[in-house]
Amino acid sequence: MLLARPQKASKMPKVWMNTFMMSVTVVAAITMVGCASKPQVNNPTRYATAPDFYTVRSGDTLSKIANRYGLSYISVAEMNDIAPPYRIYVNQSIRLKQSANRNNNRSTPRPLATTDTQIQRQAIQLPANNQTTYTPPVTKAPTTVQTPVNVAPTTIKATSLRWVKPSNGPVLENFNAASNVKGLRYGGNVGDPIFAAADGQVVYAADGLKEYGNLVLIKHIDGYITAYAHNNKMLVKSGQNVTAGQKVAEMGSSGATKTMLEFQVRLDGKPINPANILP
Repeated sequence: MLLARPQKASKMPKVWMNTFMMSVTVVAAITMVGCASKPQVNNPTRYATAPDFYTVRSGDTLSKIANRYGLSYISVAEMNDIAPPYRIYVNQSIRLKQSANRNNNRSTPRPLATTDTQIQRQAIQLPANNQTTYTPPVTKAPTTVQTPVNVAPTTIKATSLRWVKPSNGPVLENFNAASNVKGLRYGGNVGDPIFAAADGQVVYAADGLKEYGNLVLIKHIDGYITAYAHNNKMLVKSGQNVTAGQKVAEMGSSGATKTMLEFQVRLDGKPINPANILP
């Protein structure tokens, strides 16, 4: 009878071993759950490598371009001075990297001197071909209302820019807001040179606005922008720096019924009479 007691005691290590194995299993399960709960890191290889500059294609938007390269569209907009609602245009050159530097093989850009005023950030408003109605001022005793021939709605701002004539051809039409002539129209022959009217940076060089044909826009300091429309050939690209008198295009008839240059000057987005600033 006394010999049966050791057999009962021999079961204790087995129970202890089962308890130990269950504890190990619980700890392992908790460890695996903890590992699985860690956030996953996006694989950077899912994005394409961003180039220094990207040329806008049909159907592109700023957010689509940014997402394609894993970038913030807000940062891309700030690098390119693109204001809300972040409108971009076909063939526009978009900078994607802060360190990007583009050189054009046609000319060597002249850096701004330390005494020059830096170009201010602003939204670029392309010329619109909408008809505008001119309302003449009403005097105390009106008699017959006459439409002024040359109306400049914006006061000329003092600037250190040196202006030159954009063409050597004759002036066919003068500035006339009432007739929707928002600049000077020069005559000439196909291939005649078109010159930059002042130092600046090309912000648009494409044919996205059919009524203006091949159009070049140059941004200058102090809020000035110049436009060169109906070119036969454009010799500069978006992002390129140009100097006053530099050949930027050749005269043509794109978007027009005759060979001519339509030259516009805009101050803070509003058209002014170019004759008031040109020599």
